[in-house]
Amino acid sequence: MLKEIFDSLESRYDEMVSIRRYLHQNPELSFKEVNTAKYIKSFYDELGIEVRGNVGGNGVVAKVYGGKPGKTVALRADFDALPIQDEKDVPYRSLVPGVMHACGHDGHTATLLILAKTIHENRNELAGTFVFIHQHAEEYAPGGAASMIEAGCLDGVDAIFGTHLWALEPLGKIQYRTGPIMAAADRFEINIQGKGGHGAQPHNTKDAIVTASQLVINLQQIVSRRVNPVDSAVVTVGSFTAENAFNVIADKAKLIGTVRTFNEDTRTFIEEEIERVTYGTCYSTESTYKYDFVRGYPAVVNPSAETEFLISCAKNVPEVNIIEETEPHMGGEDFAYYLQKVPGNFFFTGASPANEEAVFPHHHPRFDIDERAMLIAAKTLGTAAIQYSLKAQEAVQV
Repeated sequence: MLKEIFDSLESRYDEMVSIRRYLHQNPELSFKEVNTAKYIKSFYDELGIEVRGNVGGNGVVAKVYGGKPGKTVALRADFDALPIQDEKDVPYRSLVPGVMHACGHDGHTATLLILAKTIHENRNELAGTFVFIHQHAEEYAPGGAASMIEAGCLDGVDAIFGTHLWALEPLGKIQYRTGPIMAAADRFEINIQGKGGHGAQPHNTKDAIVTASQLVINLQQIVSRRVNPVDSAVVTVGSFTAENAFNVIADKAKLIGTVRTFNEDTRTFIEEEIERVTYGTCYSTESTYKYDFVRGYPAVVNPSAETEFLISCAKNVPEVNIIEETEPHMGGEDFAYYLQKVPGNFFFTGASPANEEAVFPHHHPRFDIDERAMLIAAKTLGTAAIQYSLKAQEAVQV
């Protein structure tokens, strides 16, 4: 049956590319993906597939029922874009100023739509139920996964699989990992209140810029000197704001940053340690502060059984020539919430453009993918869904 599915996917590759490029030209930001959600729902409506819109927000969930009894398997793709100006010189460049698909979500969506269409047309020969989760707002916490789960997208689901098209890895490579594969992603904001004054009279002030500068340096010691070196963690200050005239000493400064961890105890420790360091730094300069720590997505943790299963599925895809375990990535993904509810696997599909000059990291203004990676992703996800739906009490031999 897999050969028939693969042949059908290959015959629809041009349609997959067309969908991806349409979405790339018409991106929408997180929580604002109204037209994209309508486009996805209309695709399923036209095929006569059971579909529900406005799931937990702008989410869309479709279901295809196989002709034979089996397990219920979910596949997930995200579809929000980023506030980045598209600087690529390609025909499918974003038509929306300041907004682009700079992370591959357009490719994820095109992959899942064509896979769903293929499974639907072969449903009578397949077992189980296939749930296609099109998720909004992956890029911006609190994200769309949690609200979609609350709205029932995982009801009755036995397992879930998802992939990320990875532009820094070559075409034909599948990367997996047992255990944590992506980090918890949190956000903090620190507002420092000093005492402003004339730039020529610093002795009469409490310089918020100096305090904030000291704090930036002091925060770096949390990971280097307070966290066990074998436990990966990141504390990054990404924004430092203190606007004033050239001859004025600032009374206010604001720092915004992110924390990335894999271990929940380390996550909690760093949250508390940031405030301890902030308190000490501000105390030394007689300043005050306001500290907010916003927990984002938890770490994406792949269970071992489903990871081994995914590896066996990837071996069935002819275009896959490298299957390797990857190091943990410090990027965040709210696929973590799905894996907290049901078993499954999240993996990376190599999608690096063939032209080396076109290879740029995710979230870059010139980001792009080798669109052939979508076909590999569809075959790998399709294999996982079809084979898992056949699983009985014991693991199926793939």
